[in-house]
Amino acid sequence: MQNMQKQISRFLLLGLLTFGIFSCKDKKDDPTPNKTPEELAIEELTGGSSQIWTVAGGGTVIRDGRSETNIYQTFELTLAANSSSKTYTTINSNDLFDANGNWSFVAGGLDKILLTGSKPVANNQISWTRTGNDLILRFSIVAPGARQLGTAAVLGNYVFTLKKKA
Repeated sequence: MQNMQKQISRFLLLGLLTFGIFSCKDKKDDPTPNKTPEELAIEELTGGSSQIWTVAGGGTVIRDGRSETNIYQTFELTLAANSSSKTYTTINSNDLFDANGNWSFVAGGLDKILLTGSKPVANNQISWTRTGNDLILRFSIVAPGARQLGTAAVLGNYVFTLKKKA
């Protein structure tokens, strides 16, 4: 009986030692590298690859303190990025934004972007902030690029509060 107890004790001890050795073994999984501030900012704007932002569902457009939401109620901005490019597309911008192009961060910071194109917003610094499901864009249109199709004036200070589209 005593011999049986010694064998059981040895077996348990061997099992505990084996468990201890394998549980302390270094894992070979590479840790996830920390993201750069630029990568984090791109993720905020694009959701990691592509994100649609819209006025519909509670967004607003304010120009010089007055609501112009009704003019842009179906506006959508899609921001996308991958390892080689940053692109955008718009829908129903009333010729304020180009239909598509590239975007970039303004040199010296990650809180402003530039959109390529020829419409009034193109090549103007756009300040952006993100709070939850809201993306707030602030920019100014100044002369001489303040005319749409040569007739309607779009001069002013804009605040677009866009909603994340699911």
